[in-house]
Amino acid sequence: MPGLTSAAGVVGFLSEPEPELQIFALKVLNEEIDSLWTEVAGSVGDIEALYEDPSFPERELAALVAAKVYYNLQEYNESMIFALGAGKLFDIDHEGEFEDTIISKCVDTYIALSGSVPVNNTNQPPPQLTTAFSSTANGASSISAGLASPTTPFSQSTLPSKSLLSRQDSTTTFDPSLQTGGNANLPGAPPASVASQPSVQKQLHAIIDELFERCFQGGSYRQVIGIAVEARRLDVLRRAVLRANEDEKKQRKGDNGGFTRGQELMEYVLEICMNVVQERGLRNELLQLVLDLLNDIPSPDYFSIAKCIVYLNEHTLASDMLVQLVKKHDPKFSAIAYQIAFDLYDNSTQEFLKKVREELPRVPEPTPEPPVDNPDRMQEEASEPRESDQLLKELNDSVGVPASPLDNNQDKKGEQISPEAQKAFDSIRTILSGTKTIELDLEFLFRSNRADTAILNKIRDSVEARNSIYHTAVTLATAFMHAGTTNDTFFRQNLEWLGKAVNWSKFTATAALGVIHRGNLSQGQKLLEPYLPKDQIAGANPSSAYSQGGSLYALGLIYANHETLALDLIREHFKKATEEVVQHGGALGLGVAGMATGDESIYEDLKNVLYTDSALNGEAVGIAMGLIMLGTGDIKALEDMIQYAHDTQHEKIVRGLALGMALIMYGRQEGADELLNGLLDDPDPLLRYGGIQTLALAYCGTGSNKAVRKLLHVAVSDVSDDVRRIAVMSLGFILFRKPSSVPRMVELLSESYNPHVRYGAAMALGISCAGTGLDEAIDLLEPMIKDPTDFVRQGALISLSMIMIQQNEAMNPKVGTIRKTLLKAISDRHEDAMTKFGSAIALGVIDAGGRNCTISLQTQTGNLNMSGIVGMAVFTQYWYWFPLTHFLSLSFAPTAIVGLDQDLEVPSFKFYSATRPSVFDYPPEQETKQEDAPEKVKTAVLSTTAQAKRRAQRKEKQQHRESMDIDQTPTTPKTANVDDKMETDEPAPKPEDSQEQEEKVDGEKKEGEAPPEGAKKKMEKEKVGCHLENMSRVLPAQRKFISFPDGRYQPVKKPTGGVILLTDTTPSEPKTLMEMKAKKTVKPAAAPATLQDRVNEAIGQQEAVNRESGDGAAEAAGVLTAVDEDVEGGEEAEVPREFDYFTDEERGGEE
Repeated sequence: MPGLTSAAGVVGFLSEPEPELQIFALKVLNEEIDSLWTEVAGSVGDIEALYEDPSFPERELAALVAAKVYYNLQEYNESMIFALGAGKLFDIDHEGEFEDTIISKCVDTYIALSGSVPVNNTNQPPPQLTTAFSSTANGASSISAGLASPTTPFSQSTLPSKSLLSRQDSTTTFDPSLQTGGNANLPGAPPASVASQPSVQKQLHAIIDELFERCFQGGSYRQVIGIAVEARRLDVLRRAVLRANEDEKKQRKGDNGGFTRGQELMEYVLEICMNVVQERGLRNELLQLVLDLLNDIPSPDYFSIAKCIVYLNEHTLASDMLVQLVKKHDPKFSAIAYQIAFDLYDNSTQEFLKKVREELPRVPEPTPEPPVDNPDRMQEEASEPRESDQLLKELNDSVGVPASPLDNNQDKKGEQISPEAQKAFDSIRTILSGTKTIELDLEFLFRSNRADTAILNKIRDSVEARNSIYHTAVTLATAFMHAGTTNDTFFRQNLEWLGKAVNWSKFTATAALGVIHRGNLSQGQKLLEPYLPKDQIAGANPSSAYSQGGSLYALGLIYANHETLALDLIREHFKKATEEVVQHGGALGLGVAGMATGDESIYEDLKNVLYTDSALNGEAVGIAMGLIMLGTGDIKALEDMIQYAHDTQHEKIVRGLALGMALIMYGRQEGADELLNGLLDDPDPLLRYGGIQTLALAYCGTGSNKAVRKLLHVAVSDVSDDVRRIAVMSLGFILFRKPSSVPRMVELLSESYNPHVRYGAAMALGISCAGTGLDEAIDLLEPMIKDPTDFVRQGALISLSMIMIQQNEAMNPKVGTIRKTLLKAISDRHEDAMTKFGSAIALGVIDAGGRNCTISLQTQTGNLNMSGIVGMAVFTQYWYWFPLTHFLSLSFAPTAIVGLDQDLEVPSFKFYSATRPSVFDYPPEQETKQEDAPEKVKTAVLSTTAQAKRRAQRKEKQQHRESMDIDQTPTTPKTANVDDKMETDEPAPKPEDSQEQEEKVDGEKKEGEAPPEGAKKKMEKEKVGCHLENMSRVLPAQRKFISFPDGRYQPVKKPTGGVILLTDTTPSEPKTLMEMKAKKTVKPAAAPATLQDRVNEAIGQQEAVNRESGDGAAEAAGVLTAVDEDVEGGEEAEVPREFDYFTDEERGGEE
């Protein structure tokens, strides 16, 4: 039948009484509807009437025609309803725009309907704060009126469907708890007809089931999982994983081996949980489901189980899994247990690790006594309940945790523990305590230190040491550049410069030793012994309070996030201290060392000092209280801090408490919403500043759309520049897992008229794109280097160093230019002090840890790096207080692969990197050359004068030839031809000859310029692939090229960096171990009588100890512990003599 040109006649058949004519018309229209729908649209009522007539034999055909008409009218909801009524006539296997659109609409409706069903949420609602915030804010209450009305909870804000920057009004959102009519026409609500008709819902589910079955047959399991997660249908998710296992079993013909397809799907679900799901309750349900599925597999992926356990905070399951692996008495499973222990340490809090250690079995012979390190503290912990225990009480009861860990150990000791198993448990305890990981990181940084001291000397010589900000800048650059390397020789070699430190510069310099010796657990306390506070002895010269406070801060940095005896030592000095400076340093040290321990007794000690209302130590105490209670969500602590923040009059205390409250809400997500709304509604800009910090830390790394929209709203609406700055900066914390999205988001903000917003945009780029070398971020930051505001230039330089850390010319050609820019900024005498300060810090950051560390806010396994995020968050407060800059060292992560065998020893072997060595090589060191003398301005020469000189020279040459019997070649000036060389030692090449010199040296190139042709040819001819020794530097981008071809040692899991457990395939053969070079003794420094004696003695012994390593701190003790001349008790300056003064009248009288 030829195509119809008009539908008038066919449409007329729809009004005929005979069903045969109506059916004929529907069949014709169904085939030609795409070209005739405009004429049929007016008669769509007749088609609907045929569908609704129960006696009509072809109701489904009428529904299909009506669906196509509504589809062309772009009424997709009505079209979907009639397509569902078409039954089998709607063929989902047919490829076409109509079918694809309707299927997509069915999926969206299925997700909306499934979301309207209440989810069995076992999570308890967050506890309510009893402290009320002030609501009369003089207009400040409008700050919270962002994306939702003031009465709408922050956790119920609508998530934008397509764009983070969507302008769609979301004041009214779909509420699953309401009935159908209450959600009509709201975004995200299903069509009313679908929600009210059970038959339509039944047809919808049939279509979705058919769609799922087609996906199963085609092996597209991930599509089903994506729909199930979005629809919150955990039963469908379980069905997809089990179906994948069944299909794989059928393909293997009954073989019950490992189900790799199911495990891949569960890894996919884990990835979705961590990177896509933004609601904490749904994430926990998905993780619990994955955990149950993994436990049902005969040979499960223990590393995926460990990841679920960490997120669910199930410490009992962690200890049970470790015990299960050890009791298999298989070296391979023991290695897996060790690897899981290392992963638990990298991804868990101290409180979690402590509970796991306590639940591991012990030998029954020893009596259950507390550890020898501090019996009193263990008695306090045994007698007093902790807040964190109350928060986890329900979880512990659900999994059946006994009341006492000692009783639990006795229950597990029902069967005899073999000596091998007990040795394994002891090794696991050592790993969980962090001692082994810290020791290996320290060894790697010590032996691979490539710090360039020429850069530090350049910084030192370019700034005036008498200026405290410049002295602090050099100190910070030195600390970052040698972080964790234990190399403090720069202090020893520059004692005269170090002696110029006074007051807080001395505090910062002493604390820098903690950054340099971070992880030196065996020698840290002995190294800082000359600096620590001592009991005052009559007749003895007192040491500086600033060095005492700095030493407590340094001690905390050495034992950061590692609860040992050092925590008790710092606490003892903190309680005895009477000077505010010592209390300040002690509070910071307590917070860093006791991070996330939830220790109530330490919190009470800090609170007692806070109530003295001292502005000097109050800020540090507020931060320390948040660090101790990090991530616990402690309601009692929050109420105390909120109340005191409203009562005190000191801005520094309020600022410290605001950051402390944000730290307590770390990672709490929706649980922090009530505190968040209260802080953002407060009239005090300092507390609103803390509210933004709370938002950043509570939703860090989640990529939450509602958090991003809230930050963007505050960034352009708040009246306080400080609040706007931190709002833009916090985007980096939310989106650091999606660094490529940040430059696009802050592009306009980086050009704002407000310099504080521009600074926040620069720092957001540095935080989110750290270590990536992202070109889009660099393109935004480069113009900001020339910003007219000094602190914007400072932020741009620091951010560039964060992004360019561990980048070389092969990875990013701009790194040479940026390094040159940093050096130029520090040496420019016309540059502002703030910019020079930022440049010095940037030079230290870009070479952090001897060029062996990167800035990482997530761990090797993809989890949140708690200490790194906290360190970065506190570091941003250097804007107000320079000593807090040291916290950035907590985010430094060594980039190495360290292989351990089953005995936890470091064997000597090589692994393979399938790349050219130059691609991930160290950047070249700074060329040391003398300052160029100022060039003389050439005298202008007239053309007539030049002609006269040439005539005189020709005349002179002619006379010279006539007077000589033999013609001689005229001598050539030295600068005329470089190729003619004298047979003497060549002097150093001049600056103008540097290009020729670089062409002679193969592979060398000047920083900031493109590599010469010779270097390019060498890179092309360079052999692809190289072998690396164990404990070698491996960058994050290099890990995918790493393999272990050595037949003897094989990793137990895919290499992810850090510590890798290896299985020895030939354990009977002798093995070669690597020598540990970092274990050296540190000599304490002597204490001369006066500052000058100390300086003279230290300088006199400098050459004698110059060859020794690790004594820089001891030599510097003589300088840093000296009392400043301008403090109380120091010698008074001589009073100037009196002089005569004559008035004008007296002078006039004398005249």
